[in-house]
Amino acid sequence: MRTAFAISTLLLLAGNVPALAKPPTLDSLFPAGGRRSETVPVTAAGSFSQWPVRIWTEGRGIDITALPEKGKLSIRIAPDAPIGVHWLRLADEEGATVLRPFLVGTLPEIMEAEPNDDPARPQRIDTAVVGVTVNGRLGRNGDVDSFAIPLRKGQTLVAALEANRRIGSPMDGLLQVVSASGFVLDQNDDAPDHDPRIIFAPPADGTYLVRVFAFPVVPDQKIGFAGGDSFIYRLTLTTGGFLDHVYPLAVPLAAPERVEAVGWNIPESARWLEVVPGGDGLEREPITIGHPLLANTGEIRLESHPTLVEAEPNPPDQPQDVSFPATITGRIDRPRDQDVYRFAARKGDKWLIKVESRSLGHPLDGVLRVLDTANKVISEMDDPGSRRRSTTRDPELTFTAPADGAFRIVVRDLNGEGSFRHVYRLTAVAPAPDFTLTLPADRFTLTPGKPLKIALPVTRDNEFGGTIEVEAVGLPEAVSASPVSSAPTGPTAKEVTLELKASEGPWSGPFRIVARVKDGDVLSRSARATLTGLNATTEHVWLTILKPAAAAEGATPEKKKESGQ
Repeated sequence: MRTAFAISTLLLLAGNVPALAKPPTLDSLFPAGGRRSETVPVTAAGSFSQWPVRIWTEGRGIDITALPEKGKLSIRIAPDAPIGVHWLRLADEEGATVLRPFLVGTLPEIMEAEPNDDPARPQRIDTAVVGVTVNGRLGRNGDVDSFAIPLRKGQTLVAALEANRRIGSPMDGLLQVVSASGFVLDQNDDAPDHDPRIIFAPPADGTYLVRVFAFPVVPDQKIGFAGGDSFIYRLTLTTGGFLDHVYPLAVPLAAPERVEAVGWNIPESARWLEVVPGGDGLEREPITIGHPLLANTGEIRLESHPTLVEAEPNPPDQPQDVSFPATITGRIDRPRDQDVYRFAARKGDKWLIKVESRSLGHPLDGVLRVLDTANKVISEMDDPGSRRRSTTRDPELTFTAPADGAFRIVVRDLNGEGSFRHVYRLTAVAPAPDFTLTLPADRFTLTPGKPLKIALPVTRDNEFGGTIEVEAVGLPEAVSASPVSSAPTGPTAKEVTLELKASEGPWSGPFRIVARVKDGDVLSRSARATLTGLNATTEHVWLTILKPAAAAEGATPEKKKESGQ
């Protein structure tokens, strides 16, 4: 989600800082989220040579203060803070930490209370509360956290674990619902992804246990449940509204419309959600959408081309007629269902066709197939494998029409599964020349008098042949960085190097690297860095300019005090 960014007003307050102090590190935040309108005490786990630190936050709605005790933060969440992920970074004069997510929710929040790993001594959930979010940690190997919740027959309990996908915890979580007598009534492991979810209808009134445990997300040689300081989770337990996804998954950029909230226990007052555009329209990015009466959030994309919705029935003998370019929202709503779309093409027409579902957190293991008028398979894709930028099991293929005629696209689930949750976004567009720039890191350090060279790989898609102008924006006056060009051919076609020079320091703050096409069509892209282990990228990277070494070594104690050292 594109939002404005701000730097907190907290100043760097430093005492006698060691000359060779290390930059701060941030391993995790606990708790990893909070509720609207509340102020949350948070522990930042990591190393901090200087404290308090400077705090950089994403967007509006949360205000963070470093408390006197090292590693302790106070996060105040506004009543209208956007629901979902907010990013924050800690920094001092020596450097900055990685970005870490802090989740804003709508339900009351409680902390896990140990010991709760004995089934006979679970943590009890208040019977007066419709739903809660439990902030917990599997603190050691073999840890199993248990929560007792009273339920009535006719209710629907949603138990949803948030750990790996958005928090970055190294855990492959498991959830169980257990009866008072110890029988496992329901269990879920990998749906969706490594963060399980259970939808449970109690067979009778009574108290049931919800148990949380995990294996390591990266398998090792040990056989047993895993845990540790970084095994942090948020567990939602609610018999109230829970948003699984919105429908459709794409709407027109020119005229955004309402979308339906799909999930469990959705109240009518929260059934339809208004789409509020974000960003500047130069780059297509998803928008996070939610509602105060619903737990969880959905994701939607604004498209410049037509958007459609699947019209059932559309089996192989009754395909839905569509025209491209378009993005279609569909659903494999029952086992062995196949959705078929018919489109016309002329010989030589080329279309880039892809299905998105797993990458959006939905369970469809999509298979994409293109057939000709004689039902001959022209192209088929299941898992993209090693295709560039492919990190999920979402299929994508390029189709070139061998002749004039009507062709069909078939979407199905690899394992023949289906449900209202097996939603997908099918996009077919003509492959357009485009480009991307990749940042090697999300943080950089610059010493005055010593140039910093940032190598930026350039990926040119579909024979993009324009000249790309690359520049750094948001830098202070003390830093010079001449724009560089990526020519269509030659050594700069695939990589350019941006050189930064500082005349003085210290300075610390975010900046961006922006690329624009020289002449011709208006096309702008920001270089993005991958946030390892967090299923996310960022265009807002950090630059730290150190104090000049000579000045730091020759400074008197009085000068050091004046300069804030």
